[in-house]
Amino acid sequence: QVQLVESGGGLVQHGGSLRLSCAASGDTSCWSVMGWYRQAPGKERELVATITDRGSTNYADSVKGRFTISRDNAKNTVYLQMNSLKPEDTAVYYCAADPLIDRVQIGSPGSWGQGTQVTVSS
Repeated sequence: QVQLVESGGGLVQHGGSLRLSCAASGDTSCWSVMGWYRQAPGKERELVATITDRGSTNYADSVKGRFTISRDNAKNTVYLQMNSLKPEDTAVYYCAADPLIDRVQIGSPGSWGQGTQVTVSS
């Protein structure tokens, strides 16, 4: 299992930017696929982006062109650069990790972070 710790959340104005980080520790074989999820109040958790250990990425339609997921394998860290933020991006953002992309994509990864709050004011 891998331990995940997110950071970088906060309050930002509409149109602003934030960069989230997720530091992984533990069994690195368990984090070949990393992803970011978010959950807004009263809504289900939704997948935002995924990245494999080879750098292949996928994004939710709602964030394409605004968010960028990346990873630094030497630092065991994955990032989510969020630009042109909108109030509807307000949510708790969670980092996820698993050896298999299918499990990350269906919301059943082996590891979750504790979450970091992102609030976008209008």
